[in-house]
Amino acid sequence: MNNIWNLVQFCLRILNQLIFIYLMIICFFYLILFFLTFKQLKRERGLHNVEPYKRIRDSAFTPPISILVPAYNEQMGIIGTVLSLITGNGGLNYPEYEVIVVNDGSNDETLQKMIDRFKMTPLKNKVFQKRNGIETKLIKMVYYSEVFPQLILIDKENGGKSDALNAGINLARYPYFASIDGDTILESDSFLKIMKPIIEANEQEILAVGGNVLIANGSTIIQGQMKEKRISRNPWVVMQTIEYTRAFLIGRVGLSRKNLLLIISGAFGVFNTARVVQAGGYRVGTVGEDMELVVRLHKMNIENGWGARIDYVADPVCYTEAPEELKDLKKQRIRWHRGLFDSLWIHRKMILNPKYGTIGFIAMPYFLLVELLGPVAEVVGYLVVVIGLVFGGQHYLQQSLPLILLMVAYGSFLSMGAVLLEEWRLGDFKISELNRLFFFALSETIWYRPVMIIWRVQSLTFAIRGKKQSWGEMKRKGVSA
Repeated sequence: MNNIWNLVQFCLRILNQLIFIYLMIICFFYLILFFLTFKQLKRERGLHNVEPYKRIRDSAFTPPISILVPAYNEQMGIIGTVLSLITGNGGLNYPEYEVIVVNDGSNDETLQKMIDRFKMTPLKNKVFQKRNGIETKLIKMVYYSEVFPQLILIDKENGGKSDALNAGINLARYPYFASIDGDTILESDSFLKIMKPIIEANEQEILAVGGNVLIANGSTIIQGQMKEKRISRNPWVVMQTIEYTRAFLIGRVGLSRKNLLLIISGAFGVFNTARVVQAGGYRVGTVGEDMELVVRLHKMNIENGWGARIDYVADPVCYTEAPEELKDLKKQRIRWHRGLFDSLWIHRKMILNPKYGTIGFIAMPYFLLVELLGPVAEVVGYLVVVIGLVFGGQHYLQQSLPLILLMVAYGSFLSMGAVLLEEWRLGDFKISELNRLFFFALSETIWYRPVMIIWRVQSLTFAIRGKKQSWGEMKRKGVSA
């Protein structure tokens, strides 16, 4: 019996040390990203308040843009989203654009609300399928607005978000298109900011640009316009606010500095229309269509020698409704992790392939070992600590203390650093809100992170077993009055 227990203790010590080394490497990598982000934000600090965007708005070289809004059962949020694009203080502060809403076979009032609110009229005697050559589900009808000439509505059979976006691309007239979610609220100058890297790129081609996404819950939004930014009182939403800040501000700003960004959020991103058509559009059959497309564009960029880059701008701001109920949050996180798995699996030949340079040797391994498999390592870490404390007592506590502290630092202090960066950059939080964010960030490792880890491991298990994953539906309350 003693021999068995000695073996168990030996295995626990080995696992303890391995998890510790793994987390140390991750913390070091995030520390590098943190300083890269800080350097970038320091250079751009205050830029959202100054003159360059006016020059972009008035410049003859500012390209027009097609804004695609895929919508499936978005009756609670779709009107506010469209209003944020075409009304308010002159709608978007951008010289020329069109808005294409794609109703993807909704079975609620999404279509009828659009028709009634914006006086949509059927566009007859027009060939409107496959203008850009991408196959989609059947287009039932295309509508134009009698009130807002830049607004178009596509009604089609249900084919999923990727298919809806492809239908929008087929109708897009302009050299760049933006994809935003049906519950997204934009600030008026968001597109001036997100298009700035494209306009100022000189001879280097920009394939895509991602923008910053913030949580709308708790804020006051009227007729699609942000009136007052506030943090929700819901603990799950507060933690998502911290998560979004950490992921978008530290992860994506840092990775984009070295052209290593593999994800552009479906809530807010701009793409080169011709290159996406050349790539075949969004891949149908995956729930991670946004990441898969970005990885595919990187792949084609390297294979064809385009010399292009994929960028990210922290300043453009859009707001999205976060899940407030636990069951909806679980669906979302399981879906997100499955999308990550699908994207990496589809392009697995790029991993550690010298042909793909830093994308193959840094970006792909990072998303594989940290983002995809990281939850598995953390589950093992939690189990090692718990089992050791239960059976090993105080002696094991002394051995596990460094691992415990590192797990806290990895989760909580990284989040606190992201919140500090956001406050230093924009100064939007009240003191009471900042204190609340710090409190929740510090407690993340105790209650929130373990739940997220379990869901992500569950999603990975489903993916390995080949269980199909659909987008599903999230219960929305609507964020715009």
